[in-house]
Amino acid sequence: MAEREMNPLVKTLLDLGPMVIYFAAYQYFQDRPVSVGGESYGAIVVATAVFVPMLLISIGISWAMTKTLPRMTVFTAAIVVVFGGLTIWLNDDTFTKMRPTVVYGLFAVILGVGLWLQGRSYIEYLMGQLMPMTPLGWRIFTRNWVIFFVLMSVFNEFVWRVLGEEAWIWLDTFGQFILTLVFVATQFPLLQKHSLTQKD
Repeated sequence: MAEREMNPLVKTLLDLGPMVIYFAAYQYFQDRPVSVGGESYGAIVVATAVFVPMLLISIGISWAMTKTLPRMTVFTAAIVVVFGGLTIWLNDDTFTKMRPTVVYGLFAVILGVGLWLQGRSYIEYLMGQLMPMTPLGWRIFTRNWVIFFVLMSVFNEFVWRVLGEEAWIWLDTFGQFILTLVFVATQFPLLQKHSLTQKD
């Protein structure tokens, strides 16, 4: 079945909606612990219980509208379901707090293995048609992403273990997105320098 285009505004709402609801749920339940069967659940656990189904609904709507799902979306959703499920089942928010660490760490390992052991860029495999670049450009670009993912993984651990829960919620909801945008912006000179379209 042919892939369909999605309205950019709708795509933005589907991408950011679950995270905004997650943040709002945390803020609402921060001083309102939920008790089920005599067991008390904290704000992060409750917010996670709200976030996981909202994310799956968002992905389901996206698939229904486009008939396709990016590999990274499916991978990230699987991690969220696993760690979110453990968080809710065991009533332990440590799993949710470590989720970004695991996601970033796995991305770094996957890209690093492809780059250093196989000599290929998996990012080029995903985006090569959208951004034609020289092989050297793809290697440098991939290396930079590996470094970024490692740093984000370490930073996530630092924030939730040292700065505390409130700081981590802001990082998990908005900070990661902003830091990723800043990182991507710093890569524009590299993309221009090694772009094949610039050389034509």
